[in-house]
Amino acid sequence: MISRRNVSIQTRQNTGCLLLAGIVIATLTDAIAGTALTLAKGDMIGDLYATPDEFAWLDVGYTTSKMIGFLTASWIARTVNMRVIVVVATLTITVASAVTALTIRLDLLIVMRACQGFSGGILLVIGQTVIFRDFRASRQPLLQALFAIGAVVAPATIIPALQGWLLDNYSWTWIFLSVVPIGLLAAGLVLLSEEPIDNHIPYRRFDWSGFLLASITLFCLVYVLSQGDRWNWFDERRIRWLTGIGVVTLCMFVGQQASRPEDDGLLELSVFRSVNFTFAFIVSFVAGAALFGSSYLIPNFAVSVLAFTPTDTGVLLLASSIFFVFSLLLSAFFIQGLGVSPIATVPFGIVMLMTSMWLLSGSAIDSGIGDMRNAVLLRGLSLGFLFLSITLIAFSTVSACSLPAAIGIFNTGRQFGGLLGVACLQSLMTRHIAGNVSVLGSHITAGYSAVGERLGTSAAVLEARGMTTVAADQASRFFLGKAVAVQSTVIAFDTAFLTVALLFVFASPALILTKIILTRMASTQNTPQVNSVDYRDKELSTFTSDKSHNGSRKHL
Repeated sequence: MISRRNVSIQTRQNTGCLLLAGIVIATLTDAIAGTALTLAKGDMIGDLYATPDEFAWLDVGYTTSKMIGFLTASWIARTVNMRVIVVVATLTITVASAVTALTIRLDLLIVMRACQGFSGGILLVIGQTVIFRDFRASRQPLLQALFAIGAVVAPATIIPALQGWLLDNYSWTWIFLSVVPIGLLAAGLVLLSEEPIDNHIPYRRFDWSGFLLASITLFCLVYVLSQGDRWNWFDERRIRWLTGIGVVTLCMFVGQQASRPEDDGLLELSVFRSVNFTFAFIVSFVAGAALFGSSYLIPNFAVSVLAFTPTDTGVLLLASSIFFVFSLLLSAFFIQGLGVSPIATVPFGIVMLMTSMWLLSGSAIDSGIGDMRNAVLLRGLSLGFLFLSITLIAFSTVSACSLPAAIGIFNTGRQFGGLLGVACLQSLMTRHIAGNVSVLGSHITAGYSAVGERLGTSAAVLEARGMTTVAADQASRFFLGKAVAVQSTVIAFDTAFLTVALLFVFASPALILTKIILTRMASTQNTPQVNSVDYRDKELSTFTSDKSHNGSRKHL
């Protein structure tokens, strides 16, 4: 006979699985909405009759709102039940995506993108908080790997393939419409789980002045970083003004937060007392630059230089998702099953990411999917070793009450690092393309026999197809100039790929030095440190009511 206790255990495990599945699927709604403009930008601009500068507000509004959502999620978690937050945030993204698909009004689209961003930021923070607080510490490596599949793997590799197929076969509206069934399924699973969620976080008043300063700062810095290269940075008056306002409000915000009573501001600065969190925050900033930077370079190189279709670009990235997921699960096995320290997999991830970027730096104008596949697959493998370990290190010594704040700050740092990385790469490429055209063009003169032969051959082919001699000569010169421009772009992309690889060459020693300094500062100041969580699973087959570092009831 099955005992009542065994039935209760099985029920809790089932409801826990439903809750976990609901959260992971919910992150897919944010992944789809967040990356929708990557490949669909050209199609949407045409349908909306918008200029590129007008269209840019969709990205600025989304990113700014998402980072604001990261920072305010902690206070919301103190006020509203976390299950309600997850469901409402998921449904908000769902409704906003449906409206986005059904309208071509630019002003309404900007509002909907802001709703998607804010809800997505809250969803990612609260969803990860629930997983940390309501599941056993010994299961966290595997559970965080599953969460990363929806939060990191999907937007970086899986979703672009789906979007490319929809763009080539249907239209961009179907990208947003695909969010609707996914969002409804996720919300339903979270509601059906019936699993009591640990909501014990002391209430505190909302910091309105900090919120206002943070919002102004984030808007100014997001606009400057995303649009600075478009306006040649400080040559444009608006960029200078927004940079100045952003820096001033940032200083005011930091001072305002530091002057308030402990953990009474918008940010809980006490989380930086944890050496592990502070170190992981800095590493995540650098890793975010590499992740977002490479995610920007690879599809843009494939589409703009190699003339890949959106589907081909998606397939190129989709292949790496298998290796990304594999390395996440392999890292989870090492940490959870073998008791390996999370920091042990980070060097492997860094070396493999550097190698993949170095391989991509050898791409040429005639490169195809086969030429780029190995490098892209290696990139996917490296990211799995990096991001799971950084996550586990970051929150291993953070108290349960501070988890929402810590996760929000951590995600903000990674997002901002990504923005800075993409902005630097855009600026680097703009200047290198202009310089490469100048250098290559200086060697294209009529005095070179090879140039004369190239122009003569092209003109002869065009004349044979019915063009006049004058028109054929002009067209051949145009095609030669275009070839120079394309080759200049290829060289610029190769330089950008190499720059991402070199980032870790210089960053790695700095990160090691930072870790040493943080550890010595903590020991000198006698700062009390919470013991790190032991993520090794010692009871794989036996359920126990384990009390972890946060003291909440665990299952699975």
